[in-house]
Amino acid sequence: MNQSEFLAGLRARLSELPQREVEERLAFYAEIINDRMEEGISETEAVRELGSLDRIATQIIAEIPFVKIAKEKIKPKRRLGAWEIVLFVLGSPIWLSLLIAAFAVILSLYVVIWSVVISLWSVFVALIASGVGIIVASAIFALIGHGLVGGALIGAGLVCVGLSVFVFFGCHAASKAMLLLTKKLALGMKYCLIGKERG
Repeated sequence: MNQSEFLAGLRARLSELPQREVEERLAFYAEIINDRMEEGISETEAVRELGSLDRIATQIIAEIPFVKIAKEKIKPKRRLGAWEIVLFVLGSPIWLSLLIAAFAVILSLYVVIWSVVISLWSVFVALIASGVGIIVASAIFALIGHGLVGGALIGAGLVCVGLSVFVFFGCHAASKAMLLLTKKLALGMKYCLIGKERG
């Protein structure tokens, strides 16, 4: 694939994005290809080094703020007629309430999932605090002459600290998964808005 084919393919994949963004990205990739060619690499090799068009397009869509895409898509292509405005206003009690309800359901599901992650981190902090507190208490019991109680408490404290290590890895994995889900949801919403299937 040469430079013009690459840029044409990229333009086709980004056609639903704001035109200014598309032109900036195309200029950026054209400059990269030209720089690589100046270094002595062939045109096809310079294009091949960039990677697949689908991956590049997905990366570009992920980088463009959602607001820019929404503003471009919501901008009317033509002026609305009087009857369209009347229908829009008269139908607003139905479509607006459904839109608000859908947004509330999606937001509440997202908040519930994050609250589970936050709860896991709370359990982690509680286990650490309990473990340290119990170990300190065991030292106090040992100092005042209750060695058996102190020994039992130090065992319980070490169990809490040990459990906190396992909980930490679970919390870390859950947080990482939620951040990945957040990125995928944002990218999915952008793809829905621009009306294209994922590549």
